Amino acid sequence: MEGFHRHRKRWLAMGIVSMLLPCSPLAHAKATLADCDAAAFATTLQPSASATVDATAQAYWLSADRIRWPGTSPQGRYRLYHSAVAALVAQPGRSVVGADGHLVLESATTAPGDGIAQRFGFVPAGADLRLGAQDRKRLADLLRQQIVLVREDASGRVLAATAVQHPGALDDLYAAAVQAPSLGPLRTSEASSLALWAPTARAVSLCLYSDDNGGATEVHALSPEAATGIWHWRTPGDLSGRYYTYLVDVHVPGTGVVRNRVTDPYSISLGTDSRRSYFADPDSPALKPAGWDDAPRPDRVKTQTDMTIYELHVRDFSIGDASVPAAHRGKYLAFTDTASDGMRHLRALSEAGMTDVHLLPVFDIATIPEAGCLTPRVPDAAADSEAQQAAVMAVAARDCFNWGYDPFHFNAPEGSYASDASDGARRIAEFRRMVMALNAIGLRVGMDVVYNHTAASGQAAGSVLDRIVPGYYQRLDGNGRVERSTCCDNTATEHAMMARLMIDSAVLWARHYRIDSFRFDLMGHQPRAAMEELKRRVDAATGRDVQLIGEGWNFGEVADGARFVQASQLSLNGSGIGTFSDRTRDALRGGGPADGGDALVKEQGWLNGLVYAPNAMADAGRSREDLQAAADMVRVGLAGTLRDYRLATSDGDEKSLWDIDYKGQPAGYASQPGEVVNYAENHDNQTLFDINAFKLPRDTSAEDRARVQMLGVAVTAFSQGVAYFHAGIDTLRSKSLDRNSFDSGDWFNRLDWTYRDNAFGTGLPPASDNAANWALMKPLLADASIKPGPREIALARDMFRDLLRIRASSRLFRLDDAGEVKQRLRFPNSGAGQNPLVVVGQLDGQARDGQAVEGAGFREILYLLNVSPQAQVLELPSEKGKSYRLHPVHRAAGAADPRPRRDARFERDLGRFTVPPRTTVVYVVE
Repeated sequence: MEGFHRHRKRWLAMGIVSMLLPCSPLAHAKATLADCDAAAFATTLQPSASATVDATAQAYWLSADRIRWPGTSPQGRYRLYHSAVAALVAQPGRSVVGADGHLVLESATTAPGDGIAQRFGFVPAGADLRLGAQDRKRLADLLRQQIVLVREDASGRVLAATAVQHPGALDDLYAAAVQAPSLGPLRTSEASSLALWAPTARAVSLCLYSDDNGGATEVHALSPEAATGIWHWRTPGDLSGRYYTYLVDVHVPGTGVVRNRVTDPYSISLGTDSRRSYFADPDSPALKPAGWDDAPRPDRVKTQTDMTIYELHVRDFSIGDASVPAAHRGKYLAFTDTASDGMRHLRALSEAGMTDVHLLPVFDIATIPEAGCLTPRVPDAAADSEAQQAAVMAVAARDCFNWGYDPFHFNAPEGSYASDASDGARRIAEFRRMVMALNAIGLRVGMDVVYNHTAASGQAAGSVLDRIVPGYYQRLDGNGRVERSTCCDNTATEHAMMARLMIDSAVLWARHYRIDSFRFDLMGHQPRAAMEELKRRVDAATGRDVQLIGEGWNFGEVADGARFVQASQLSLNGSGIGTFSDRTRDALRGGGPADGGDALVKEQGWLNGLVYAPNAMADAGRSREDLQAAADMVRVGLAGTLRDYRLATSDGDEKSLWDIDYKGQPAGYASQPGEVVNYAENHDNQTLFDINAFKLPRDTSAEDRARVQMLGVAVTAFSQGVAYFHAGIDTLRSKSLDRNSFDSGDWFNRLDWTYRDNAFGTGLPPASDNAANWALMKPLLADASIKPGPREIALARDMFRDLLRIRASSRLFRLDDAGEVKQRLRFPNSGAGQNPLVVVGQLDGQARDGQAVEGAGFREILYLLNVSPQAQVLELPSEKGKSYRLHPVHRAAGAADPRPRRDARFERDLGRFTVPPRTTVVYVVE
């Protein structure tokens, strides 16, 4: 998710704000039914006497007995003051007041162990302090209180004071929690139980409700487990169908002792707008659609490189599909309407070779109102009008649309996609019906997951984790502020129990919802070790290979391994986990995803005119060498971005892909082809059609615009690795030039499965992310010649399916071993003498040492991609005398593109190929 997102949408819609009301000063006042039903979701039991301390940098617990205070001299007298009622006041030059007592800290005389040094290597040097052995026994109790670390003079006057970040202590003290039995709700034949990890809580109570709306009927105290910090409650009765919340009494830094009413972070379902958790056993027959246990599942992906993915948003899929019953539009159940236009489209893709649908986030989302959401009335206005976006954005905070990168509860299906959000059972059953329907047409189901951040933290209304264990689940900077480099409130998956939550969540989705693969949002913000453990756990729980891919971008406070070895592009080689590659994406599209202003137009790419078809604003300084370098980068992608693959480059050298520069990084970074995901378009940034609207010369015909789009698709389809396509790339999808449609409503995100309209020229996109570029956009949107008609949309649709058929026809496009790629793939038209307008790849399917490529289908394959508006003639001596024929898909009577059969030529005696303009041609030796 490269775009930045706004949040708090649901809370605005509901009119909820965080309220902290004064209450009894007794921090352990017994919870009552009134507390369960209070209007406020947080009550202050004891306000903090001092919300701030005099220090620029906080200290860190490195372990249960070791603290480091960065930037502070180890000389001096150190005390750890504590107060059960949050009464501490530590002012420079005065003695600490309000303390219940203190612990004396001594300077550590030995260096921290390797594990500590590795985990906390990002913490600057300073005073390393130790607790005495007897004081360590008191640590569990102290961590439930207000704590202030003080350096004081011999008279006890404060020289400096700071808070101490406690995740290191909690992970050390409660290490057993990682392996403890299931958290959240659990139903067995004998009992119902609940378990909540809340090691810093003073008390935890359970509120039980009969339904989603009525008042609480019971309140029960939970019991803590000393070794794990887990609170338990058990009853011999069956709680299935009941709703519940927790009351957690806990010290919140800067606020005091607070009673938070919270949902369960391990909720498997919820009521409307996530106000209450829903108790259920996911194995209950009542939650399984008819035939769920025995429903057949697609078995077409044998290795990760077999995956050909269609990225789809649940609401986009059907909200505008008139062939879907009105009650199902925008819902899980739309996928069960097998005769709808949308399902016919997906079925055709599956038959052509698509293997997977990846759904944008479908866990519980914080920014979509689940009841009473609004639908904007969008005026019929000019193609370049501001009126449409004004109408959409007027209700954006309260409408039914959001991409969903705002996690609320990781383990529960989103309620706005269910037929009734107030019924926790329906979310589960209807999600499963969706999966069954997709499986029935041969498509596996993947899921876009967002564990790198939450929608809120602290005492905010949308915060869950941080209101149970304050300061643990979120990644903090040196001053105790939540890091937000991901756009939102970053989580700390390097902490043991946040990693466990992520892993447990993935296991739940794979096991109970038959999710076949996961796409991890901003995966580079997570540790490689956590991702590898997740892979082991998910595969073990399901007894099958569950594929993992994700965004391996390297940025923010974790960049370059600052806090741990990341799950990022350059750090995942050898893991088998795939990362999205921006190398070929940028070479195809031109420029970068954050471009604005003139760069949107003048930074052309290999696909849309770099040097060979300059637009009116093209950079006159670009040369043929730039075009050749872009063609080389396209070859990098076709070779699976493999670090050890050797390529004859345009500078006359032969290099490993690792040694080819990409913006200061190695172009090739993967050890195996399954570790790279190839794409030219996804939900982020402008669609490929829209970026080409900026960059192609204005007089490019509508048909050629479709052809340019399909050349981009062909590069993805023929690249070694995972092929990833955004829904609608095959129907020339436009978002009317919107660069970030995460909250742009149905209007700018719509899909048309009748193939009549691609949505280009439906108004200026929302001002929040696009107004700076409106002057560039207006003449484009007003130009009717850019907008494709049904003929061009149908051409693209059918060419896309042919490209899927070609990819599916041979495993040579989907090799799963780097050695095989190096042995079987070469690029005849490469090196200093290349024609950069035509990229040619040759795949060898012949036996090596008696071992043929299983599923190769052909002795050889030669593909030629011509981006030029003119036909190109190539003489390739290495191909002279070969018995090439057009690929059977090109020869078929129903082939979508007539140019290969009509205009392509191969002169066998000369090894000469004539490639039609803007055309993909594939030859085979059978």
